[in-house]
Amino acid sequence: MIATIRLKIQKDITPDREKKILKLKGSLITNGFTDIVYITDEGLDYHINHFTVTAETKGEALEFIKSYVSNHGLTDLVTVL
Repeated sequence: MIATIRLKIQKDITPDREKKILKLKGSLITNGFTDIVYITDEGLDYHINHFTVTAETKGEALEFIKSYVSNHGLTDLVTVL
């Protein structure tokens, strides 16, 4: 079974924080959670990043995201939907 994970990410961020967001998405790919992260606009202030995972790896992927966001000080920029 396939599950979708959606992340709401602010658009207006500093270059340093943008790099951290890109590294998060790259880490999701290199760790084998997904092959691609899709990006859509959500109004003027946010992007929605979404990707699919297997039902078996969804919990692990969510824990990875929450840990990464917390450890890199991105809790005010990234929301898991």
